[in-house]
Amino acid sequence: MTPLRQRFIEDLQLRNRAPKTIEAYVLQVRKFAQFYGRSPEQLDAEQVHRYLLHLLHEKKASWVQYNQTVSALRFLYQVTCPRENMVQRLPYGKRLKRLPEVRSPEEVARFLAAVRGECPRLLLRLLYATGLRLGEGLQVRPQDLDDARGFLRVTGKGRKERLVPLPAVLVAELKAYASEVQAEQWLFAGKDRRQPIHAATVQKAAKRAYQRAGLPRITPHTLRHCYATHLLEAGIDTRMIQALLGHHRVGTTAIYTHVTLRGLGQVVSPLEVLPKVAPSPETRAAD
Repeated sequence: MTPLRQRFIEDLQLRNRAPKTIEAYVLQVRKFAQFYGRSPEQLDAEQVHRYLLHLLHEKKASWVQYNQTVSALRFLYQVTCPRENMVQRLPYGKRLKRLPEVRSPEEVARFLAAVRGECPRLLLRLLYATGLRLGEGLQVRPQDLDDARGFLRVTGKGRKERLVPLPAVLVAELKAYASEVQAEQWLFAGKDRRQPIHAATVQKAAKRAYQRAGLPRITPHTLRHCYATHLLEAGIDTRMIQALLGHHRVGTTAIYTHVTLRGLGQVVSPLEVLPKVAPSPETRAAD
């Protein structure tokens, strides 16, 4: 490992960046250096500009990859090896804003009933019951479960902790499962007990389940969307849902107001309340 990469990683760690963020930033900076065959310390603003154009026009980079690269280069040239006027004007890409996919409670029930394997099934039930991200669910430890009060302690993005309520039926299931598998470090451990179950294992179990049940696509993250939307339809305040989901901004949570079927069904079109006006003689003659 080069001294620059080591310093870059340490700077990210000092600023409490998540391990996955550090891994992504290191990867994008490495690709940038490999493109020119030189250390980033030897490159200038024009070469950064050309590389970003290369990502957009030749590599057809995704929105995620492009913005990860911009963020990584901003951090590198602002923190690890500061260079004046190097990245101040690096533009972020704009993501196409799509409405989240949401399934009905009946579809969610059929989906969960079709999941095979006790560990994936219980983890997916937990995701729907609490709105956790898959990564958050994978990191749940036995001691995070407060069964006396019916809460789960969650460590989310930015290592921010929050409490989410658990239904009593799920508390009983989680306690029984933890006892059965003798859970120690992780509640949902993989084959290597020192590591949580792999995300791909859960995603594959979800895919097989919705296909088996004859349902549209349902991913672990779809369950998070369903949780938020179903709570909103049940009358739970948006601010409360924001706290439960661990959203930094309420605007992020507000997108679910656009997909609640109950709310949409209550909208009265202005066409329905227009005053009735008899057509003019000219109009009748044209008809």
